[in-house]
Amino acid sequence: MTLREATLERLTNETNIRVYLSLDVDPVNAPQRISVETGIGFLDHMLHTLAKHGGLSLELKCEGDLWIDDHHTAEDCALALGAAFKQALGPIRGVRRFGTGHAPLDESLARAVVDLSSRPYCHTSLQLTREKIGELSCEMIPHVFHSFATEAGVTLHVDVLHGSNDHHKAESAFKATALALKEAITRTGMNDVPSTKGVL
Repeated sequence: MTLREATLERLTNETNIRVYLSLDVDPVNAPQRISVETGIGFLDHMLHTLAKHGGLSLELKCEGDLWIDDHHTAEDCALALGAAFKQALGPIRGVRRFGTGHAPLDESLARAVVDLSSRPYCHTSLQLTREKIGELSCEMIPHVFHSFATEAGVTLHVDVLHGSNDHHKAESAFKATALALKEAITRTGMNDVPSTKGVL
């Protein structure tokens, strides 16, 4: 079966990003490989988590204007990842379309629901209270989800249901999103458009 994969570059005055994404991994024919270098340690950790638990191969390298702050790098990495996801997925046919994921991390529990709808929308409620986790501003974490969903053309809802540690809350949110995406992109063996409209 043909691998669903994409390679692209995003070059602006603020960031230079190269990304490879594959939605399909196989221990023999397409082993999972993950390498993320954004210059922001916690963002690397979250994108690595997303790929690992989403069953994705991801290679992403970003050179960004971190001497200003983390905004452009975090936003543009999410936009590039979303664009790669949309390109790799291609026409929305023969996939489950909807996905739901719940992920605990110690005291924290997150839920994510995704629809490969071609209608970009994102709702997040992450209950974060700190200013930063590592070198990533907490205000950028929901923005990463929003930027990804917008460029990927998906509807995404991510809620932290409870928790007290912001690292745990953020990580459980990314893990839940990974599980939801993994379910949504699962091939059904059919070639139909998963919509009563007949088009997505």
